[in-house]
Amino acid sequence: MTSHREYLTNANGDRIAVILERPTEPISMYAVFCHCFTCSKDLKAIVKVSRNLAKKGIGVVRFDFTGLGDSGGDFSETNFETNLDDLIAVVKWTEQNVAAPRMLMGLSLGGAAAMVAAQQLPSVKGVVTLAAPSCTRHLAEFLISQNPAIEIEGEGHVTIGGRRHLIRTQLIDSLRQRDLEREIAELTKYHLIFHSPVDETLGFYHAEKIFQLSGGIKLFVTLDGADHLMMNQPADIDFITNQILLWSSRWQQVDESS
Repeated sequence: MTSHREYLTNANGDRIAVILERPTEPISMYAVFCHCFTCSKDLKAIVKVSRNLAKKGIGVVRFDFTGLGDSGGDFSETNFETNLDDLIAVVKWTEQNVAAPRMLMGLSLGGAAAMVAAQQLPSVKGVVTLAAPSCTRHLAEFLISQNPAIEIEGEGHVTIGGRRHLIRTQLIDSLRQRDLEREIAELTKYHLIFHSPVDETLGFYHAEKIFQLSGGIKLFVTLDGADHLMMNQPADIDFITNQILLWSSRWQQVDESS
């Protein structure tokens, strides 16, 4: 496999950084991977899963949302809707430059974006969510609890993962108003759900709710002892990779025979 760094321009004219993990032949399909809130495409778990999949024939495009990582733009002006716009832009770039992606993957809030976008994309047949939320309102309330000035004064700083970010009320409004539960229920794609029963950042009940709501053929895999970003147990990376390979090969066979 090889890694290629590329840049594209989103709908707002901001530069979006992508890395293409390209497999050697044979290639079974391509996927797009969405990162978690305020992190980046270079999070260890995302890099390792992406490269492991590429070694097994699934190419992966991982990217940074606007204002994060190597992408341009102002993070404080982004919200869930701009994340969706970025994801759609990356999917279109992948279609034009590589191949139409058949799978979306997302970690935490990136998983929420993957679930919502997948239903809009005919080429996408499967969705993988890792430690994803069943609603976006919880994040709004968490941010307000970290700094009430966001709601009182219209903006305020919060520190997440050791980094300070300016949060404005437009993001809070976006998170509160999104009806993610309805959108999950409308999802009719193949769906693989990963979550840890001891996730202290996002409770296990979120995964149970997603499994209950998701409208496609679904599989729920628990990651015993894993933390939210799946970094504390190195063996989990191989386990996640193997589960994705087995699961995707099954629905690819069904899809090709139908």
